[in-house]
Amino acid sequence: MAKHNFKNLKIWQDGISLVSENYKLTKTFPKSEVFSLSSQMNRCAVSIPSNITEGSSKSTNKHFSKYLEDSLGSAFEWETQLIIAFNAEYLSKEVFQRLEEKITKLQRMITGFKNGLD
Repeated sequence: MAKHNFKNLKIWQDGISLVSENYKLTKTFPKSEVFSLSSQMNRCAVSIPSNITEGSSKSTNKHFSKYLEDSLGSAFEWETQLIIAFNAEYLSKEVFQRLEEKITKLQRMITGFKNGLD
């Protein structure tokens, strides 16, 4: 397997973009969420492109695929936390819909990329 340059992967680029948007969002949350929901969302968001990066260094597609699964799991976890934040009224419906569309697109892209490795 030729190793992938993670910086050239659209899934990594979109993951990095999500991290930036996530940090901007969680900065607006109540201070009471700093060590709970904000922290958890930040960790999940960072985990998405980080797992793609780590997996891209692996010597086989099978190993890379495992890291893509982890990245996908973090993407679904982040989506759940986004729903929780919306239900707690920490963000507007417009922002929620835009970010939900972004994360579901990223989930589809990661899944498609992973399926292409198998």
